[in-house]
Amino acid sequence: MREFGPDQRSELVVYDLATAQSQVVFDTSDLIEAPNWTLDRAWLIYNAAGRLFRISPDGLDGPHLITTDPRADFNNDHCLDPDGVHFYGSAWDGHIYRCPIAGGTPVRVSPTTRDGDGFRFYLHGVSPDGRLLSFVGLIPRDAGAQTWICTLNPDTGDIRTLTDGAYPVDGPEFSHDGTRIYYNAEQAGAPKGAAQILSMSVDGTDIQQHTDDARVNWFPHLSADGRWMVYLSYPTGTVGHPADCDVRIMLYDLTTHTHTEVDRFNGGQGTINVNSWCPTSQRFAYVRYPHTK
Repeated sequence: MREFGPDQRSELVVYDLATAQSQVVFDTSDLIEAPNWTLDRAWLIYNAAGRLFRISPDGLDGPHLITTDPRADFNNDHCLDPDGVHFYGSAWDGHIYRCPIAGGTPVRVSPTTRDGDGFRFYLHGVSPDGRLLSFVGLIPRDAGAQTWICTLNPDTGDIRTLTDGAYPVDGPEFSHDGTRIYYNAEQAGAPKGAAQILSMSVDGTDIQQHTDDARVNWFPHLSADGRWMVYLSYPTGTVGHPADCDVRIMLYDLTTHTHTEVDRFNGGQGTINVNSWCPTSQRFAYVRYPHTK
């Protein structure tokens, strides 16, 4: 787990499409990451130091610890179950767990069949019907890591691998209707630090590209109404998704195919790793990491 410098803070921010304004709703010296918006619109859920917390979207109620004992090692890959009662989260043991938002004992849903080769599950999306999870499968290698876009049936443990592992991929998330998976990739033949946003059908076919610019684009998140995609844009040549970079939040209109810069700040890892759209599709949340000196 990364740590802050002594002069750094976290700002939990809500952006409103109607006003085109960002508002800091919570400011803390703790390192917080990756907000989700609950289906009842009552809470934002974020992770900090391996635990999960909920806070009202106006920042006036909370933060409240979500009890997940005996697990205290959740990372910033957590998503909401469409039932509105549970969330799924990746832990530092490399597996995915399901837990009540109100708190309770996490239940592992990823199989242990791949533990022998070091395979790890990094959750990024849940299908609208709750029947599939989209995740990055990762195996550490001497030269870094090999990654795949995969889906998991949380009831059966069945895994389907959708990419061939030939190039780095991350951030797979379902479209609003569950027919496509959006993700970022450094495609075969591209140099390191050239990630762009793509999508594919849920069976891995019909790959389409949605960004093509000099910056490095990560973590596409789709609104519930199917119109908007928000994503994180890094400086040209950035490898991976590091912290403490000059990043931009970009808003993509899937109807007009236009890209708009929403905000720019010090951020990156933890800013918007998972879907943080309000169910109304009118607001989304993210985290900035300013230095105070």
